[in-house]
Amino acid sequence: MRYVMILTGDESNWQEPKMPEGLMEEVGAWWTKWFEAGKIVEGGAELQPTSTAKTVGPGRDGRAEVTDGPYLELKEVVGGFIMLEADDIDEAVAVAAGWPGIAAVGDKVEVRPILER
Repeated sequence: MRYVMILTGDESNWQEPKMPEGLMEEVGAWWTKWFEAGKIVEGGAELQPTSTAKTVGPGRDGRAEVTDGPYLELKEVVGGFIMLEADDIDEAVAVAAGWPGIAAVGDKVEVRPILER
């Protein structure tokens, strides 16, 4: 089954100078380990800061309206995602539990099955 690992946290922790030294090397090692094990599929993406976002929603006239920034102003935001292949959710959670950002900066990781239609 395929799963998505949704990386969330305080985006200020992902910017210099708050990012702990060596964290990106740990992330690279984690990525290599699970990619070579066949658990990371279709890659993933690190997102730019929420300040670069645009939100599209319904306007007063029923047409789409575009606003700057994220829809909600939250301290914890989505910072990226990784696509996983695992036998079951427990295996996907075991992969996610080793994400270096959890211990280093307090990231949280949501693991959710992909809906296959």
